[in-house]
Amino acid sequence: MSTRHFVKYTFLKMDPAWRRLGDEQREQDKREFNAACEDFADGHMLQAFSLVGTRGDAELLLISEAKNLDRIHELHVVLGQSGLMKWAEIPHSFLGMRKSSEYSEDERMTPRGFRGKYVFVYPFVKSRAWYALPAEERWRIMQGHIEVGREYPGVDNHTTYSFGLDDQEFVVAFDTDDVGTFLDLVQRLRTTEASAYTVRDTPSFTCLAMSVGRALNALDGEPVSFEAASAV
Repeated sequence: MSTRHFVKYTFLKMDPAWRRLGDEQREQDKREFNAACEDFADGHMLQAFSLVGTRGDAELLLISEAKNLDRIHELHVVLGQSGLMKWAEIPHSFLGMRKSSEYSEDERMTPRGFRGKYVFVYPFVKSRAWYALPAEERWRIMQGHIEVGREYPGVDNHTTYSFGLDDQEFVVAFDTDDVGTFLDLVQRLRTTEASAYTVRDTPSFTCLAMSVGRALNALDGEPVSFEAASAV
């Protein structure tokens, strides 16, 4: 069996009081946080996204990936040692694992980053009635769902599995350069037979892809010049 990678979605929200600190302190806080990200990104996948202007309860998203869950743990321990995290909370946090789909031949085991300008993330839970259906019936229903998705090739799916690892069953994530196309896709998916078995698919997060440095600068609007390596 191929090695399954863990994928961690960590959302941050800053205490408004942090923005009232002096410029030097905020710059130091951001540099410490950025250094922890750079250390993890040397050998692991890590990407940053800004939610400033798209959500009221989260401002920055880190998506980290590693073969070893201990390494995900260590990243968050080091992040917690940064000055920035003393003023931040984690309002949402999702843990998933890569796994091949039983309904599609699309390859999901191989680690791959988000390439689109925009990323959309939400936890997903199906009803117990869904799992009570015969396997062949579930397969038939999902083929219609998958076919709708294939009508939108500009939207890429990055779903991971969370059974027993976290509260949700899946972490559903998409990336695209066209927000309108994603909206149309989700609206179409609501009409599929599979959609009737959805229990929960919120909260939904709209994220803008950028370097860790840019995402940190968006938190207070003050530019800090990070080393080139910060664009992980």
